[in-house]
Amino acid sequence: MSFTEKIRTLSGRAAGLVSKLETEEATKNALVMPFLSALGYDVFNPEEVVPEFTADVGTKRGEKVDYAIMRDGAAIILVEAKRAGATLCLNHASQLYRYFSVSHARIAILTNGTEFQLYTDLDQANRMDERPFLEIDLLDVRWDLVDELEKITKDAFDLDGILSTAGSLKHVRSIRKAIEAQMEAPEEDLVRFFHAKACPSGRFTQAARDEFTALVRNAFSEVLSERVSRRLRGLLESEGGVQGASTSTPAPAEDESATAKASASDEGRGVVTTEEEREAFRVVRAIVCSVLPIERIAHRDTKSYFGVLCDDNNRKPICRFHLNHAQWYLGTFDAEKNETRHPISAVTDIYQYAEQLREAARRYVAA
Repeated sequence: MSFTEKIRTLSGRAAGLVSKLETEEATKNALVMPFLSALGYDVFNPEEVVPEFTADVGTKRGEKVDYAIMRDGAAIILVEAKRAGATLCLNHASQLYRYFSVSHARIAILTNGTEFQLYTDLDQANRMDERPFLEIDLLDVRWDLVDELEKITKDAFDLDGILSTAGSLKHVRSIRKAIEAQMEAPEEDLVRFFHAKACPSGRFTQAARDEFTALVRNAFSEVLSERVSRRLRGLLESEGGVQGASTSTPAPAEDESATAKASASDEGRGVVTTEEEREAFRVVRAIVCSVLPIERIAHRDTKSYFGVLCDDNNRKPICRFHLNHAQWYLGTFDAEKNETRHPISAVTDIYQYAEQLREAARRYVAA
């Protein structure tokens, strides 16, 4: 099994267990130790993984860090674990800070079982940075970062390689957060910049600022939607899916036969699937494919709503669209399958509910 496959398996396991873990010890046993095992370390071999690792730090005697990963008798990675669901913050890292300065370890991990924050000492030698250079969330894995995580595995441990890319990873992470913040609430300077591009001779009045704040936010959403659609189409084509399909209407080949039959059946029942519904389905599929394999994400159209399902099973709803009236709605579901309708004005508004959609999908990962 490849490292990526191990993380995918662990991600599915975490989604099913996290709500049941009420203590730090339960979190360690259910998620943290399996994570260390996925990295290739034998958690039952004290020459590789030392639980309750102790080192005297100045006047602090007998303090422990939850795990130390060892190589040649020296700690190379320190791990501090908190209860599942706990919000990770610098206060949780106090022991890691102290141990970092007196051990040989150059990598520290702070985790709550699902989020794993990796730190090193880029800012000042032998002093753990205040910000992680890499962050992996098992409930929402960024698969492009898994290759970086693999560098700390037992078989591929490459400290120089880790440190050489840690700086850029750290900066990119900060830039991403800044971009995400601007997408949600563009600052005046950014709005003014785009106003100048769109209306070179126009005055940046209060009315212009209000108008362009909404326009900039919508433009970000549209660009993101288009890029996700193109990326999804490229993925499907690389897997032998779409052949010669139009860029504006990407669809997985494995769905074509079923979709054609469903469309014929739907038309016979007076159900017509609109292009807006197809596009909305593509957006939801792009959002939740990080949680569920794409082949498990299906849709059914009815006269009253368009449903997105897991495993084409009505008992596994991910969401519903109500797009046949002047006011559009996105329907999301809680754990009891109760639907909440959210008014939307465009397909791109679906991205505002991405986490709720992923949460619905996570309920079916192990089902």
